[in-house]
Amino acid sequence: MKTKIRPDLSPEKNADLIGTLDHFPDVPSQFIDPRHVDVWLPPDYDEGHTNGYAVLYMHDGQNLFEPQKSYIGVDWGLDQAMAGLFQKKQIRPTIVVGVWNTPQRLREYLPQRPFCDYQSQQSRSRVIKRYGGGPISDRYLHFLVNELKPFIDRRYRTRPERAFTFLMGSSMGGLISLYGMCEYPHIFGGAGCLSTHWPIAQRSFAKYLKVRLPEPGRHKIYLDYGDEANRAGYLVNQKRVEQIIRDRGYVFGSDWRTNWFAGDPHSETAWRNRVHVPLRFLLKDNP
Repeated sequence: MKTKIRPDLSPEKNADLIGTLDHFPDVPSQFIDPRHVDVWLPPDYDEGHTNGYAVLYMHDGQNLFEPQKSYIGVDWGLDQAMAGLFQKKQIRPTIVVGVWNTPQRLREYLPQRPFCDYQSQQSRSRVIKRYGGGPISDRYLHFLVNELKPFIDRRYRTRPERAFTFLMGSSMGGLISLYGMCEYPHIFGGAGCLSTHWPIAQRSFAKYLKVRLPEPGRHKIYLDYGDEANRAGYLVNQKRVEQIIRDRGYVFGSDWRTNWFAGDPHSETAWRNRVHVPLRFLLKDNP
């Protein structure tokens, strides 16, 4: 079924924005609550220089382009980062889809399948008690894959193939990005995971990755972290995931990459300063 998504025909103009930002308010879904979606188009999109654009789907979309809408009043400066990298020919032509979060953010971003087996009931009970319900990330991914992506591919000049479709987010957004690639390896060719909130997933997600991580060679994984390394339980989980990726046969530097940004806080400010690194790794101009 096609999702009926209507654009905001009178969006506020941001004079500082590079490129074009299409805003779609209260996008409906059969699977999850409505939420806003922003679609960023490169400055040359209307000139038709390319037949198809890669698409980067990003979570916490309100934090990406406009500081007045961002969680702490600091956006990621995605438009500036993308335009600058493309001008230097360091990334392929790409559209960015920013999916806003909702009050259900934690439940939508927490990987669902790892918490559904009998060995994870204790962890699942903690999630239900703390967040008022179990994970609903499978519904969120259904929305992305079965409703939003078909709409984006119909409306814009995209390359819909896996090699040109990516996920990226920070903290809990890092978790859902990696989970989404594992659940839909035929749809998403890479996951960018900044300051991923590993502790909330604990060993359950590690066990899941050992079984579900896609074969290397056709997928890319980017990981990084800052001051999170100083938190109890964080670094051990980060290193556990890195070892699983190695054991799966991913080649460092081409299939996956990890970076430590010592002293960086867990905030939009830090992610803004380093977002060019994962963008360059995921979107470099080769198939």
